[in-house]
Amino acid sequence: MTNDKTMKLDVVQKREQKTGWILLLPALIVMLVVYAYPILRAFWLSVFTQNLGTELELVFSGLSNYGRMFNDGRFWQSLWNTTVFTTASVLSELILGIGVALVLNQAFKGRGIVRTITLIPWALPTAVMGVAWAWIFNDQYGVVNDILRRLGFIETGISWLGNPTLAMIAVILADVWKTTPFIALLLLAGLQSIPGDLYEAHSLDGATPWQSFWKITVPLLMPQIIVSLLFRFAQAFAIFDLIQVMTGGGPGGATETVSIYIYSTVMRYLDFGYGSALIVVTFLILVIAVAIASFLLTRARANAAGVR
Repeated sequence: MTNDKTMKLDVVQKREQKTGWILLLPALIVMLVVYAYPILRAFWLSVFTQNLGTELELVFSGLSNYGRMFNDGRFWQSLWNTTVFTTASVLSELILGIGVALVLNQAFKGRGIVRTITLIPWALPTAVMGVAWAWIFNDQYGVVNDILRRLGFIETGISWLGNPTLAMIAVILADVWKTTPFIALLLLAGLQSIPGDLYEAHSLDGATPWQSFWKITVPLLMPQIIVSLLFRFAQAFAIFDLIQVMTGGGPGGATETVSIYIYSTVMRYLDFGYGSALIVVTFLILVIAVAIASFLLTRARANAAGVR
């Protein structure tokens, strides 16, 4: 009897798996067309030279486009700018997102309205928000300089977007303001899945709220934290519209990211071969980062489940 039940369960599971694959097949085909084709074409074009020098004709050049990157100071500068922007914005958003999620997880009057208002920055179009932040940091008419003048901290307007360091800080602040609600929303879902009995039992043992945060909240929230970091790393590393609207990559390339450099290479200089090589390298960096994050996610889930 036991063997018969096992066989029936195996048959049912196989049917469910087959049905699942059939239902997923249309979506997989669409993803292959939308994602796989551009990636494969970028790999193919990266071994050719196609620019104004070749009259936009394809000329096989092997790995010369990749070798060109090693001596391309602008590429390394844009990669450094992207790394600084991604690291600063994602870490800031994680810290602030945890704080916002903890507040929104508390029971208080009007919590639903507060949660809705919190999501407004994330819902706004990035390009429109970029224009608004560019005006906020305007050296003559910006709100930031106006407030600093009224408080007596400055006498003349600060050129926020004209100074390399201040421009990077400005775009990071704008990105943090917009995307912190996204991380807060993901972490809030994780907080709501943590049983309140754990905190009560921990407090009865004499633990403080701070100890409960590190002993209960952080370990059980780690899978959501890793997922949030994964999403935000991919988005921040590929940032384009916000910086393009606010600074255009300036001043002097101080805020130029890899995406903006690729855009300039392909659309402005019509260097399709080298631009494709830049896309391939950026794609590989993201794949490696995703693989590392997936490994950390698996370990975090195992630790949360008590598996060592």
